[in-house]
Amino acid sequence: MLHRTLLFVFGLFFCQISFCQTQFISHGQIEFERRINIWATLKGEFAEQLKQSTSEYKTDYFNFDFENNRSIYKPGRPSNSKVAFIGAAPANDNIVYSDFDKALSITQKNIFEKTYLIEDSLRNATWKIKDDFREIAGFNCRRATTIIMDSVFVVAFYTDEIMVTGGPESINGLPGMILGLIINRLHTTWYATKVSVTEVNPKSITPPTKGIKVDNKKLYQTIAPTFSKWGIDAALAIWSVMI
Repeated sequence: MLHRTLLFVFGLFFCQISFCQTQFISHGQIEFERRINIWATLKGEFAEQLKQSTSEYKTDYFNFDFENNRSIYKPGRPSNSKVAFIGAAPANDNIVYSDFDKALSITQKNIFEKTYLIEDSLRNATWKIKDDFREIAGFNCRRATTIIMDSVFVVAFYTDEIMVTGGPESINGLPGMILGLIINRLHTTWYATKVSVTEVNPKSITPPTKGIKVDNKKLYQTIAPTFSKWGIDAALAIWSVMI
């Protein structure tokens, strides 16, 4: 009986240690590395020739600052990548502010040499949570999938140790923070390279204010006619902008 009691006590002790070691992060900064497969976007008779003169991937960095269930996602440190992207790179310089309590998103986007300020509700995606995992930036992340913009398949890896329910760009809605994102239709991935649990100045998490004010529907109606003139790549260009 004493042996069983000791086992129970030690078991309870180690469970408490394990629980205490689990992080529940409510503020900090996440750096994301975005990689675009340039070769996958090259089409036509000169595609093979272009591959000889350009790198396969274009790499850029973005920061995601979060505090008190609000976040700001924007371009980060300069990249060493010197690749010139041919086509519509998804979200090169977007600034995305999210208020998860109010389900509000305010985004600044530069399109066709114009700046737009898009205010709308957070993206409402229906996620399917899977039973496989991947370690990203030191966190055990669970896989989930969804479809956005009617036909674009998205794979995400999220951790519930980070309490904000956001992700790169406008992707959100999982029970934790998205640290990995794969959108094959855009030939693009976003992966967290590091998570810094640091105090964030609340004044730094404020909505952008510059641009022509629209919502997502109005933005689509504005850009779609122009992209439709591009032919077969029009859908890809629209997805890149609307993400």
